[in-house]
Amino acid sequence: MHPAFSVIFLTTLIGVGQGLFLALYTGQLYSVVNVLPVQDSHSFYGLGSLLTLVFLLAGLVASVFHLGRPERAWRTATRWRSSWLSREVIVLPAFIALTALYGVINYYDLNPVLFSLNGEIHVELSLVVGGVNTVLAFALFFCTAMIYACVKFLQEWATPLTVVNYTLLGSASGFSLATAFAAYTGSGLVAFYAAWAVIITLAAFVTRIASLLRNANIKYKSSLRSAIGIRHSNIQQKSCGFMAGSFNTREYFHGATKRKFRSVKWTFLLLVFPLPVLLIGIGLGTSQAQVFALAFAIQYLGLLAERWFFFAQARHPQNLYYQTA
Repeated sequence: MHPAFSVIFLTTLIGVGQGLFLALYTGQLYSVVNVLPVQDSHSFYGLGSLLTLVFLLAGLVASVFHLGRPERAWRTATRWRSSWLSREVIVLPAFIALTALYGVINYYDLNPVLFSLNGEIHVELSLVVGGVNTVLAFALFFCTAMIYACVKFLQEWATPLTVVNYTLLGSASGFSLATAFAAYTGSGLVAFYAAWAVIITLAAFVTRIASLLRNANIKYKSSLRSAIGIRHSNIQQKSCGFMAGSFNTREYFHGATKRKFRSVKWTFLLLVFPLPVLLIGIGLGTSQAQVFALAFAIQYLGLLAERWFFFAQARHPQNLYYQTA
């Protein structure tokens, strides 16, 4: 498939936003049960939510460039009963709205205690709002990934690993950014976020390698023989079907050479997984926020390459006919 850069930026940017919110809420939840130190609502959770919104809105803006008629974008939500894209279009604004509400509650300290558990654990308004938004964050991961995983004839995508990888890669980038944010704000959660960023990154490495191995050994259901209904064992294609390029030859094939395709794969495997883990380890040893920021930046660049590879690797069956293009 031909990777659309607007979709690449959409999926990676909102993934960072989702992961960052999950990191913020996890820190707050652990502090409520006295596992982690309590953070300042105004400077940490309030500003952290603002940073989350920056990534979510940037992803939303990127998605507009993928639309032929942006003024009709609202119609994408009308097929929510059958379309994962429609469900994503509904869940994403809801997640953005609750993230903004969570940030306002913390920034302006509009955070009354709703009830207490055993007289020790005080459940505040932001904790409830954040809990609902956590469900939306995972629902958004699921909806975004299922847009591709539900396409059965693109066998590289049609696997549960697509959902797992979208969730883990987005969460890993979010926790990496949370580590840098905690370091810049002087929070005591740096080691906590760093540890989870490494754990999630390593988990994502395992599942992404699993998907690469699976896709390298796919037995494709379609062939030249099945496409044209001829059982002869020796079929050769002499023409791509058109004298010149067309929509089919542009949109359903990435057009990159095999060498470039392999180089993108090894690039993202290096940038997304070992380098960020190494830099996070160095950051913990030196206590320099810039190192954590560099770890996130490198990992995000790697995610752009990973998402390009994800789209490009899918072999559309129609390319059996246009393969000589």
